[in-house]
Amino acid sequence: MVIEVVRIGQRIVRDDRVTTHVALVSRAFGAEKIFMTEVNPEIKGTLEKINKTWGGNFMVEFIDKWKSIIKKKKEENFRIVHLSMYGESINDVQEKLRGEENLLIVVGAEKVPREIYDLADYNVGVGSQPHSEISALAILLDRIQKGKQFEKVFPDAKRKIIPTKTGKNVQVKETRD
Repeated sequence: MVIEVVRIGQRIVRDDRVTTHVALVSRAFGAEKIFMTEVNPEIKGTLEKINKTWGGNFMVEFIDKWKSIIKKKKEENFRIVHLSMYGESINDVQEKLRGEENLLIVVGAEKVPREIYDLADYNVGVGSQPHSEISALAILLDRIQKGKQFEKVFPDAKRKIIPTKTGKNVQVKETRD
């Protein structure tokens, strides 16, 4: 399954951290790429540093118009999943989502345009109470992959966390620069 994410909008200053965390969750929970609109370009640099240290080739692409990427991905046979408190319950659609081959997950910042609801193949609600888009994305990615994303090996990692009952165990790969 190929998973990509598109982040629509950003509230200036307040959302730099939130958008960075949407990208970090996307990367750590199995997405291959995130598309971003109206975003601080430093976020891309942060993710490139994460890739360099922790491995992998997660991509960040800045876009001007969210609608064009959604239409393009539909043409490439991606199913569009819009995270919304007002969508179908994740409990009711998670099995269908697991059966899809390619997913583009839409994560809004502020109120998303009504048109997204119509363009989406799935409008998915994670809970029915106000909460963070970061948590909704993490829950969705975990549910559709059944935790398998945590078995992923990130190539070229300089650091790797080794699970341990107590303390911290970080494996550091020796590099020659």
